[in-house]
Amino acid sequence: MPRRHPPRRRARRAVLAALLPVLVVAGCTVGPSTRPAVVQNDAPVPADGGTGESRQPLPPLGEPGPSSLDWSDCAADTRQRLGGTARPDVAVECAYLTTTLDPPGMPGQGLSRMAVLKAGSGPVPLVVVNDVDGLPGTLYAAQLAATLPDELLERFSLIGVDRRGTGGSDAVRCIPSGERATLLDSDPAAGIERPLDAARTAGQQCAIALEDEQGALDSERTTSDLDTLREHLGMDRLHALGHGEGSRVLAMYSARFPGKTGRMVLDGMPDPSDDQAGVLGGVAHGAEATLDAAGEQLGRDLRADVTALTERLGRTAPLTSDGYRLTPQLALRAVLSGLADRDRWSDLAGAVAAARSGDPNPLFRFVRPHIVEDQASAARLDGTIATRCNDTTTRLPADRLASTARELARDHPVFGATVAQELVWCSPWPTRSGDSGEIASDQAPPIVVVSTETDPVTPGKGTVRAADQMPSAVHVSWKGAGHGALSSACVTGAVHSFLVDGDVPRDGTLCPA
Repeated sequence: MPRRHPPRRRARRAVLAALLPVLVVAGCTVGPSTRPAVVQNDAPVPADGGTGESRQPLPPLGEPGPSSLDWSDCAADTRQRLGGTARPDVAVECAYLTTTLDPPGMPGQGLSRMAVLKAGSGPVPLVVVNDVDGLPGTLYAAQLAATLPDELLERFSLIGVDRRGTGGSDAVRCIPSGERATLLDSDPAAGIERPLDAARTAGQQCAIALEDEQGALDSERTTSDLDTLREHLGMDRLHALGHGEGSRVLAMYSARFPGKTGRMVLDGMPDPSDDQAGVLGGVAHGAEATLDAAGEQLGRDLRADVTALTERLGRTAPLTSDGYRLTPQLALRAVLSGLADRDRWSDLAGAVAAARSGDPNPLFRFVRPHIVEDQASAARLDGTIATRCNDTTTRLPADRLASTARELARDHPVFGATVAQELVWCSPWPTRSGDSGEIASDQAPPIVVVSTETDPVTPGKGTVRAADQMPSAVHVSWKGAGHGALSSACVTGAVHSFLVDGDVPRDGTLCPA
């Protein structure tokens, strides 16, 4: 049964929606000193002081005790892996942490290794958690350090985490390469059997390769990893920043460990609805809107370019890159990956143009990390499927999979069939009893939840629904486009004030595009 939004928050969102046109026309209020301005909701301040429904005070940052992690310099390797997007003047160190695997039916058993990276030398650790299918958290933290204000890095060091099953944290390697390609290059709206057969093979091979570890790759156990990390960092409370689906892990942490929750910012929470088809429809809609926004920013009709490319790939001999066929669906999956990184929109448009001219290599590079594994890096798809399938109990029979895929393709002609692939991935995966983890606690302190209106991964409407379920959520919305809002000066200013100065923004704060 879909979860219901608390009436109080529904009413507040209605007020906010009514005020939106007025606020956007009115523009920004003047911010303190030189910090970016923030558009404030001028609705009456509620009894809780405008900090959501949490009655808990915002905790102080505190001073960390001694860290038990064995840090070593890894700046050169990190900059090489990021291709020059890391700041050369920021110290970068890496370490490994041993945590408890805790497989189902064997509580407290086994060991798991977590890779962590520290960017900057600020005294207070700020843990960074990314999407499970995105850039590994260690690299994301190093990349993020290049964009955040110097004042924030003077107070915090960013602690990037490779979530269990990803990156350097005992990454999952269990799906045969051919099946990975099939899972991402098939059109489930045109025929369900081929991707379903690949999903069955992937599930069987993962069960064999992972054994007890298979059921331990989930977000709930990742919250335990984060609490172990908090202890080793010498902190009484976990201060953290989540990006996309990584925000959900931090929300679960706050619900499970409210007394150990510090200052948290959740940038782009995924939709918490149990209606998976509805959620994927929202993702497809957000991706198509982002495609249009990217084209507008670049001054070209990017949607028309992508459509022309997929039509060409569907009627001519397939292009190949790294031995993989660039089918229409694999090309669209590459475009989806490119839309998630606003800084690469220009590169994405160039890659689409190159593919239309017969060179698939630049476009394939956007999807390559999800399919191809080597000694240095596991394919991201393996850890993504393991985590997502353990996090949900939703399994659809084959006839429902086929009909739902057709509906998504009909309603969202560019990306509907592509996101429908994800309905198939978990179909043969073992189902566990219980829910997928609570994200709400009235004992947690205020948590800033940021939504991006046009987001190809975690659409703004879904993030608002997530915030509605969290009594302690303080919602900040950005009327921009792309995955995550930290590129907005307005949002970054509000986040800086919250993390560094302890200034909780008004629930319903609006940032213009």
